[in-house]
Formats: sequence, C-alpha cells, structure tokens
Amino acid sequence: MNTPDTDTELEQSIQDSPPGADGDAPQPAVRRRYHALLVVGGLAAVLLAIGLVPRLEAKRALTDQLAAQRALPVSVVAPKPAPASSELLLPGSVMPYADASIYARTSGYVTHWYTDIGAQVKAGETLAVIETPELDAQLRQARADEATAQANYAYANTTAQRWQALLKTQSVAQQDADLKTSDMEAKRSILASAQANVARLAELVSYEKVTAPFDGVVTARNVDIGSLVTAGGAPGLAAMPGELFHVEQTSTLRVYIDVPENDASEVKPGTPVYLTIQQYPGRHFDAKVARSADAIDPVSRTLRVEVDVDNRDGALLPGSYAQVHLQLDSANPALELPVSALLFRPNGVTVALAGPDNKVQLKTVTIGRDFGTYVEIAAGFSTTDRVINNPGDAIVTGEPVTIEATASGAGMASQ
Repeated sequence: MNTPDTDTELEQSIQDSPPGADGDAPQPAVRRRYHALLVVGGLAAVLLAIGLVPRLEAKRALTDQLAAQRALPVSVVAPKPAPASSELLLPGSVMPYADASIYARTSGYVTHWYTDIGAQVKAGETLAVIETPELDAQLRQARADEATAQANYAYANTTAQRWQALLKTQSVAQQDADLKTSDMEAKRSILASAQANVARLAELVSYEKVTAPFDGVVTARNVDIGSLVTAGGAPGLAAMPGELFHVEQTSTLRVYIDVPENDASEVKPGTPVYLTIQQYPGRHFDAKVARSADAIDPVSRTLRVEVDVDNRDGALLPGSYAQVHLQLDSANPALELPVSALLFRPNGVTVALAGPDNKVQLKTVTIGRDFGTYVEIAAGFSTTDRVINNPGDAIVTGEPVTIEATASGAGMASQ
C-alpha cells in the first residue's frame, strides 16, 4: 500500500522529469514505477482480506456452535385426536351360572347312587337314595296318631252339634252345651297338630331321594353305597363336610371383572363384549354385560361387572382363565399423546411444550382414557401444539430448545 511520503516523492519526480517529445508526458520509467507501486498496494490489500475473512467466519461459527450447545436438542410430537372407540382388556375367571352343594336332609344309609362326576343331569333327577327305616316308622306312627285324632274330633263334633240342638229346646243347660263345643274345638286342634306332624315326617321321607336342583353337570360325588349320612352339613367350610354331590350349571357361564374407576361410567348392560381363551387361539366367544354392582369398591377403586356367556356347546369350562374385551365408546374424544411425553411432578402430570420462540412451556394436564402406550389428555391441547417427547426430569420453563425431529402423536390406540 502507498504511503504519503511515497506519493509525494512520486509527484515530485514527475514534476522534475524533463518533458518528452510532446513536451507534457512523463518519462516511461516513471510511469512503470508508479504502476508497480499500485500493484504492490493492491496485492497487500488482497492478502489482508484473505487473512481476515476466515477469522471472521471462524468466529461466527464458534458463536453459533456455543448457542446451539446452550439450547437443549429435543424431538416433538403433535397431539392427534383420540379414537372414539377403544378396547378395554381385563382378566376374568369363568364361573358357573349356578353352583350348588348337595347335602342330605335326612339321616340314613346310602342304598344307591345314580350319577357320577361329569354326568349331565336335569332338574329333579334322582342322584342317590338314602334308606331311613326309623323315619319310616315315625311316619307310620304319626299317621296312626292322625287317624286317632280324626276319630276323636268326629265324635266331639257330633256331640257338640247334638247339644246345640238340645239347647234350642231348653233341654240342656247353656254351660253344658258350651262345654261340648269347647271339647270339639280342642279335638280339632289336636287333629291339626297330628296332620302337621305327618306332613313334616312325609317331607323328611321324601328327602330319601337326593335330587338335582337344576339342569347341570355333576362335578363331585363324595358318597358310596353303604355310606352313613347325616341331615344337614356345614356349607361354607373349605372341606365341605357332609357334601354328597356338587352340581354346576354350565349352559350359561358368568365372568366377573373389575372395571377401573375411570372407565366405569362407560360400562353398562348392552356394552359390546367378547371373550378370548388361551385354549382356543383366535376364537371369540360372544358375551353380554348382564349387570354391575353400580358402586365403586372403596378399596380397589373398581366396579364389579358380571358378563354372561352362552356355553351350550360346552366349549368353556368353569374355573378357566379368560380375557374380557370391552368395546368402549366415547361421546367426546379428546387428544392423545404417547406416555413418553408425560412428566410426573409433585403438582400432577405435566407436559413440556416447545413454544413459538423455541423455549420450554410446562403445562399440567388431566389424563383421560388409558390406551397402554398412549393416553388421552382430557383438555387443554390443540393439534398445533409441539409436545416434547421424552423430556428430561430437569427440564424447566423458559429453557431454550432446538427441534431435531417431529413425529406424529397418533399411535395404535385405536387398533
């Protein structure tokens, strides 16, 4: 680059140089020197620019890198509408529609049994016969007492009628007539007592035949010929002492399930439901919601629901494990988010949003339906919100972020 002293010397040389042929132009040597100085000055400027520009670019890149390192890299998801219909899967135990332990109502010896385990029986069908000779003798004695009471009543009744007829002609005293009438009433009461005793013993004798209370299958037989059985038993105990037979009704089966409190309001009679059993892969057993307890269990916070299954083909066995699939319909479905976007803070479930200025905004939310890997957010979101997926526990409001990936918030909840 030219300096002031150099320029002055150059001008002075030009002025002092002798004129050329035309009397005005400087000598060629002076012009060459002037041009050389201009070239050197330009070259110095270019070299200075070449060295300064990379330094400026490096400084700017370093500044950008530091700013990027200060911002938290995140991926975001967009909330999507939750499905209007969802499936609730609950475990259940298949139970018989009716289950009865059969006991003896009279004491005696078993003379014969007709059904063994696995036998299909009809209501009223004889399962076994008990021999009770003492009871038979008591019934015969009671019938004889009934006949005696009947005869005494008939005689007392005739006598009372005669005395009432004599009383009309004043042939007997009123007190004597009343005495005969009172005696007739006493004999009538004795006859009624004898008849009741006969009926009681006859009923006990009828229990010599042990019968099935309903259509079903015999699942247990605990007696054999010659076994001594006693009237009554102790139902409810684990060992079931005194139980002769056990009968279960299996044409229709019950399945009891416990519906979580959040879904209890959507389960009612008529809710679509079906069963799946491990023994029958891919097969769906049609069922129906029969009834519910209409009260939440304060211990488990669940609603007890009974599901009835038609089992006339006998495919399902009582006591087996089943999975109950309930189809729940929501009148006002909200938006859903993956569970990985949730933060569990002391003040409640929280979601981190990436604001328009790429800074974190924390929002407390209320969870609706649970779809497993996705949950329904009851309110407070729109489909344009950018929800941070997998936020760290240390994330705070106002923290700068950089968006690295954007994914859809809708999952497989509707499938």
